Amino acid sequence: MTVLEGPTVRLRPIVPEEYRRVFSWYDDPEVVAPFDRFLVDDLESFARAVEAAGNDPASLAPRFGVERRSEGDLVGAVGHYRAHPVLEYVDVWYLLGERSARGRGVGREAVGLLVDQLFRTTSVERVGATCDVENVASYRLAEGLGFRLEGTMRSALYHHARWHDVRFYGVTRSEWSARSRPA
Repeated sequence: MTVLEGPTVRLRPIVPEEYRRVFSWYDDPEVVAPFDRFLVDDLESFARAVEAAGNDPASLAPRFGVERRSEGDLVGAVGHYRAHPVLEYVDVWYLLGERSARGRGVGREAVGLLVDQLFRTTSVERVGATCDVENVASYRLAEGLGFRLEGTMRSALYHHARWHDVRFYGVTRSEWSARSRPA
């Protein structure tokens, strides 16, 4: 059971007692719904996806819960997935379901821990992040961590009865290791 510790955030496995709470974030119109879609429609499918994620490199299910260390409360989830069947990179994703955690650096620290772990434990050379062009908080988080905007794919994601443009960000292993980190 991998646990990643940062100064204020802990990434840890999501336990079955938390599945309902995390799944509810996917239905929250202010969390995932405005910007993306998730591929499971019910709690049972979600639970199976979380439990199988460790053995499926393409899984979009949460790989870690995001916990504030001081409060010990679960406030979000992060994950990664193989984004393309031929190209050798992974994308990271992130959500903060609890509004009290937003705008406080929790997501940035959590994603930083995840990217550190990916570069430390895999041979991947590039980590990407994809976000709806309207999701300002998401792309500011990526940019704040040193991800570079690589392009915009027009009309790449269909949800809520319309097409959305998507921004692609990436950071290479050398860029990640060279970036300045707060003391």
